[in-house]
Amino acid sequence: MEINEKFKQLIKLVKDNKPLVHHITNYVTTNDCANIVLAIGGSPVMADAIEEVEDMVSIASALVINIGTLNSVKVEAMIRAGKKANELGVPVILDPVGVGATPYRKEVALKLIKEIKFSVIRGNMAEIKILNGMSALSKGVDSEEIQSDNGKAIAKELALRLDTVVAITGKVDYISDGLKVITLNNGDEMLANVTGTGCMCTSLIGTYCSVTKDYLIGAAAGVITMGIAGELAYNSLGGSEGSGSFRIKLMDAIYGFSQVDFDNRGKANEE
Repeated sequence: MEINEKFKQLIKLVKDNKPLVHHITNYVTTNDCANIVLAIGGSPVMADAIEEVEDMVSIASALVINIGTLNSVKVEAMIRAGKKANELGVPVILDPVGVGATPYRKEVALKLIKEIKFSVIRGNMAEIKILNGMSALSKGVDSEEIQSDNGKAIAKELALRLDTVVAITGKVDYISDGLKVITLNNGDEMLANVTGTGCMCTSLIGTYCSVTKDYLIGAAAGVITMGIAGELAYNSLGGSEGSGSFRIKLMDAIYGFSQVDFDNRGKANEE
């Protein structure tokens, strides 16, 4: 089946089933992540209390773990929820936000990877390189890495080593399960000027993965949806509008996203 047809099947399944996507995420982008899941057709829940995470993930179709704002209690909640999700066969998606910014973040990310089987790990180039044991340039939670074709090899290598799907997002996106690599060329530079677009992208990945066992396609669907929506949002800006208007138009683009957008604008290549 042609890759766009696979994406179109998934968005229909999301809109038909309204899957519950459990998030243990950062407080900077919680609202945006919840709204992006609603906009694409899913049902978000943001729950990080240790007392309820296992019960919540037991009724969810996916779990998204985001390390953007950490504390020891939240980390324990992530581990409990992740292990329960693994036990139940619920896909778990990791967003290792700013993993190279401090030793603590790296320690937490590596502990989560050791304790939990992740279906997808999505990060920028610097984050994925650090998880792969490589040196990388970063500034806080932002990557200063210049992407090149070695992104394919890095994504493939980490995916193979961890038996997961790795999605590297940036100017060009690389998604791999260790065998295949999907390269995506959608998006707009304005996406980098709005806080949380990476986190929102991970939420979209979680939403798509909640309706399929093909996590390579689920991850690619989430990334390409964000990229195309970024293009649509930028094209709808007026001459005097900036990042604030773009953020609103991005959400509108996700809300109005349909199967034909994959055909009209999608730039995906599967190797």
